[in-house]
Amino acid sequence: MLQQLSITNYALIDNLQIRFGAGLNILTGETGAGKSIILGALSLILGQRAESRYFFNQQKKCVIEGNFTIDGFHLRSFFEENDLDYETETVLRREISADGKSRAFVNDTPVNLNTLKALGEQLIEIHSQHATLEINNPLFQLLVVDAAAKHGELLGNYQTKYKAYKKLNSRLKQLTEESDKAKADLDYYQFQFDELEKATLADEEQEQLEQELYTLNNADEIKRNLLGAHYLMQEGETSALIQLREAGHQLSSTEKFNPAIGELYQRLNSSIIELKDIAAEIEALEQQTQTNPARADEVGARLSIIYNLQKKHRVSTNAELLAIQADLSDKINQAIFGDEAIAQLQKQIATEKQELENMALELSANRANAIPGIEQQVLQTLAEMGMGNSAMKIELNRIDGLGDNGTDQVRFLFNANKGHALAEMSKVASGGELSRLMLSIKSLIARHTALPTIIFDEIDTGVSGEVAHKVGQIMEQLAQNLQVITITHLPQIASKGKSHYFVYKDDEAATTYTRIRRLEQTERITEIAKMLSGEKPGESALQNAKELLGV
Repeated sequence: MLQQLSITNYALIDNLQIRFGAGLNILTGETGAGKSIILGALSLILGQRAESRYFFNQQKKCVIEGNFTIDGFHLRSFFEENDLDYETETVLRREISADGKSRAFVNDTPVNLNTLKALGEQLIEIHSQHATLEINNPLFQLLVVDAAAKHGELLGNYQTKYKAYKKLNSRLKQLTEESDKAKADLDYYQFQFDELEKATLADEEQEQLEQELYTLNNADEIKRNLLGAHYLMQEGETSALIQLREAGHQLSSTEKFNPAIGELYQRLNSSIIELKDIAAEIEALEQQTQTNPARADEVGARLSIIYNLQKKHRVSTNAELLAIQADLSDKINQAIFGDEAIAQLQKQIATEKQELENMALELSANRANAIPGIEQQVLQTLAEMGMGNSAMKIELNRIDGLGDNGTDQVRFLFNANKGHALAEMSKVASGGELSRLMLSIKSLIARHTALPTIIFDEIDTGVSGEVAHKVGQIMEQLAQNLQVITITHLPQIASKGKSHYFVYKDDEAATTYTRIRRLEQTERITEIAKMLSGEKPGESALQNAKELLGV
């Protein structure tokens, strides 16, 4: 439900706020007062294009904001899919700067215009006497039948299952293509796999071999330097350990004179022990280090195999080669065992298809049973609105294969005149007739499902008297199940509203402004009396207005 509409700097509106109520909301006012301007501003938060030349002040930005309660419209999944915060009270905002740049927001989160439009279409539907596209849309016509069939849970289960079914078919197509390609390339994949498998690669082998080869190639220098280090530490006449032992003797002979010297002596002894261990390890390492041309050649040959494989497959590590080997193994298995996986998936798809076909048959039966009631109720409502010669037929045709909504296609045929052939609605009905037809259909489906706020923009054109009274009654009934906002010039319809808003021009200042105010009971009597008889209504017009309002 649209709770509040705020408009800043649009056409004749500098700043305007309208709080709408539940049920039937009526907008009246003189032609040109700005009722269509309000609808134009509202259309901006429904994703329509905007031009800065329509701004009230060309130097300022235009801001349109709508506050909605959306609980019960099953929109949580929409918010999740578009990464938006779901709130039962949601705000749609559109900002257009003076240079024409546009920004859109949902609950203060920036969104693109398509997202704003997609959400807006699920919250508000504007219908004028010239809006005939929806009523001729096969999906809308099917929605009407489904609403009357009252099988929402079955249809929802079917649609969920059908989405999964389509994913299975996509997977089957992918598997088949992969299997065909794998079979065509099996010899090539097998050759590459055998080459990698024969190499018996290990993950960290390359780094270890490179280090070993580097050591082998520099064995003479390593051995020479290790011998030199060992000599300086332990074997020379003035080796480091001999000198340190002598220093220890000097400290030992004097530690009795000062306890601190004793501590130093202990620390020196610990260092001597550590250095002896280092010298021993240097000696052992030197003895292990040998020149080995044969091993160097062997390691070099092994690295050459690894480097060639890496170059061939355009990678730089053994880990990447092993990943390629695993992928080749999968492709080979796909070629060899792919038919088995495909057969299993085909069997699953066949089972799912059978279940979907059974559900589709049930949906078709429900629709067929609901159609006579829809035809009867729509024609009965049209007769009440002065279209008693109308004829209507709903065709239920079967499509090839399964679809998003089953196996049915619906087609509405209509004629407003007795004795004429039935045809598509837009071809045989005037704007006013289409408006009343849409009102009849909307009032029918509103009894069975949640609909967005509906705005009727002067759809009462061409009706008057008792017919106008009936149109008002049907709008009043429709508003028992959803919010309806109606722009009208007819007192019979205006009197049915739960809330009545008057749109007018304010010419008192140097600039003309569009204003709106909600009318109190006494003001409504006067406004409806003016709609009946003119600017200065007499006592009879006032009395007639009171009768229409039931006061």
